[in-house]
Amino acid sequence: MSRAFVFPGQGAQTIGMGKALADAYPEAQAIFNEVDEALGENLSKLIWEGDQETLTLTQNAQPALMATSLAAMKALDVEGVTVARASCVAGHSLGEYSALAAAGAISVGDTARLLRTRGEAMQAAVPVGEGAMAAILGLDFAAVQDVAEAAAQGEVCQAANDNDPTQVVVSGAKAAVERAAEIAKEKGARRAVMLPVSAPFHCALMQPAADVMAEALANVEIKAPKVPVIANVRAAAVTDPDEIRKLLVEQVTGSVRWRESVVAMTTSGVTEFWEIGAGKALSGMIRKIDRANGVRAVGTPEDVRAAVESLA
Repeated sequence: MSRAFVFPGQGAQTIGMGKALADAYPEAQAIFNEVDEALGENLSKLIWEGDQETLTLTQNAQPALMATSLAAMKALDVEGVTVARASCVAGHSLGEYSALAAAGAISVGDTARLLRTRGEAMQAAVPVGEGAMAAILGLDFAAVQDVAEAAAQGEVCQAANDNDPTQVVVSGAKAAVERAAEIAKEKGARRAVMLPVSAPFHCALMQPAADVMAEALANVEIKAPKVPVIANVRAAAVTDPDEIRKLLVEQVTGSVRWRESVVAMTTSGVTEFWEIGAGKALSGMIRKIDRANGVRAVGTPEDVRAAVESLA
């Protein structure tokens, strides 16, 4: 059985995530310590004892979710399941950074600093209230691209996340996204839901953040990953460090091609997906993409033990 390790993106964050892993595995605790040291603050205390609103701030949620994913990966590692047991890795948006760190391409400290920079830059790119995102349910990606084009009317409106066959997210200027939600319903969408986000991610309005990330990534060592990484913007495997750097910059303004990424993995022979870290959002998407896919969430010590036993 061929498996992929996949890593969640923003929205999966919850107070207390990863605490049981840190309590059960000193090596998982060490990941949180390393992230705290890299950021020069006690992010762990916020993750485990803080308030949801502060944790959800983009600049906090991004490194926090990465830390939780890598703590779960470290717990698996302790139990003898290394990243080499996967045929590939992938992550949803910021989860791509977790995937790269898990595969040894970027150090934990550098990943934490990059995600803090990424979160701050994405938040700063568009004044609060000027951008928006909406989930369109019941139309496919091509249909939503047409909707976004019709709604733009001179403003930015893009199909930003191709999550699964039933859910595509649009992003852009607030008025344009609101128009897209209405047009989508007219075109037969089951629902169009405005999302509670602080910025319009993965669209052209994020170009200032992409420029910041180009500079930040230029100064970070990226090694060839131990297993191929399926890149969000290409929905295909990459292993070359320079290519990884380039695609991480493109990812800031580009669409998250998650549905296509999962299809690419299954086409290459993957039959089982392990969602490493907080929540089960990706597991739900992966099932909708192909019911034949086996999925497993690995976010607690119990999950780790069950996952290890499944390989026995």
